[in-house]
Amino acid sequence: MKNVQLKSGNQMPHIGLGVWKIDPGQTADVICAAVEAGYRHFDCACDYGNEAEVGIGLQQVFESGKATREDLWITSKLWNTYHRPEHVQPALERTLSDLQLNYLDLYLVHFPIAQKFVPFETRYPPGWFSDPDASEPRMELDNVSIYETWRAMERIQQNGLSREIGVSNFGTSQLRDMLSWAKIPPAVLQIELHPYLTQEKLLRFCQESNIAVTGFSPLGALSYFSLKMAQPDESVVDQPAIGQIAEKHGKTAAQVVLRWAIQRGTSIVPKTTKCERLAENLKVFDFELSLDEMASISSLNQNRRFNDPGDFCEAAFNTFCPIYE
Repeated sequence: MKNVQLKSGNQMPHIGLGVWKIDPGQTADVICAAVEAGYRHFDCACDYGNEAEVGIGLQQVFESGKATREDLWITSKLWNTYHRPEHVQPALERTLSDLQLNYLDLYLVHFPIAQKFVPFETRYPPGWFSDPDASEPRMELDNVSIYETWRAMERIQQNGLSREIGVSNFGTSQLRDMLSWAKIPPAVLQIELHPYLTQEKLLRFCQESNIAVTGFSPLGALSYFSLKMAQPDESVVDQPAIGQIAEKHGKTAAQVVLRWAIQRGTSIVPKTTKCERLAENLKVFDFELSLDEMASISSLNQNRRFNDPGDFCEAAFNTFCPIYE
């Protein structure tokens, strides 16, 4: 496994396993299988609803001797309902308790969206609805600035609860503003990245600002079919150009797309529960795409964003909540 070097000098593995949408009943076994396959980076979040099961899997890994805590890079994310400064550290401590860990390697602000606080004893994970049992359930937004939340994020790093801190689903303007006042700038930005959403300007800005970039949904639409947020004909891996490149290199279309992401300098967190795919997704360091091949894949860009709160929040949670426009 190759690594991305952060500004601090810490090394984050290029490829991690995203645990979004992995059924809790499968999660512990998938963690163990992933470590066996060679994964050392796991991308988690409170909102995924399976951190306790990730923790069970991690303990099984440690007890088996397949890896130590120091061998692994564990990322999690601060949910929207915990943006008030007094809730940031308790939210992280709950994540650490579920994961059965003493510290994280990276803690991200999941979205630039602050919602009204939901106590742990009321509902955990709290999800998007403030009251899912209401006659007309909605999101309830809270008037909390990123400045307030980030100051609390800086404190949890200073307290040794997370080695690095960063943000997810932020844009260039938000990052530029943060860099003007942050005492500890974000080490990592996690965003949706794939050949239909190449985000060239944002990626360049991060590279020039020493912010590492992790791409989620690196294979594009595949994670969104079951959520009805993508159509079957939007599959990146079915593109003829990618198929031709894959055939030339003796690789799968998915491996070519993942290799494209790595050659752009980003880390990636593809999700799978299948052992053969776990192994396949790691076999991308033994070939290289030419400049023409990289350009051909990048030319597929459609600025097509599958994970957009400006779309899904109104459709699923009865609340218009754009963050990109």
